[in-house]
Amino acid sequence: MVRLTKIYTKTGDDGTTGLVGGRRVRKDDLRVEAYGTVDEANAALGACIIENDGTEAAGIVRLLTVIQNDLFDLGADLANPITPDEKPGQALRIVPEQTARLEKDIDQYNERLKPLNSFVLPGGSRLASALHIARTVVRRAERVAVSLAAAEPEATSPEAIKYLNRLSDLLFVLARVSNDLGGRDVLWIPGQSRGG
Repeated sequence: MVRLTKIYTKTGDDGTTGLVGGRRVRKDDLRVEAYGTVDEANAALGACIIENDGTEAAGIVRLLTVIQNDLFDLGADLANPITPDEKPGQALRIVPEQTARLEKDIDQYNERLKPLNSFVLPGGSRLASALHIARTVVRRAERVAVSLAAAEPEATSPEAIKYLNRLSDLLFVLARVSNDLGGRDVLWIPGQSRGG
């Protein structure tokens, strides 16, 4: 159990922060950027949760709350570099079952939607708009995690990257669901404003 009694420590005043295990790194380190962007994605999901604007949203809110907990797991995973002697289960890591659950959720919600014949512009309902914002933050978290994995391949969990990839797909599907099952989707019209 985490216990927070003091909010500020002053240990980061020099521009560094501590990773799990105690190693200090600069606050602009790729690893810090990765778990910081995951934290930002989690906050974006919190903004989605308060946009509960209908019957579809109730199920989405329950799902997003589970995902918020997953994102704390994912942040802990990224904040704790894998060591060569790490034993299975020794550190909190995203596991394949969490990614598989997202895939199941994607399939369940997507089967209710009509196929797209164009890209969707972010918008429609308030909840859909908030989900699209969260989706783009998750995509950014994924890009940073990919950069981290390229820089520190042995110390970075590939499952964390898979999870982020599936999560952004799920958020896209949920945005369509929250747009009256795609009925309020705003479709991209290529070259619409070019005149002619």
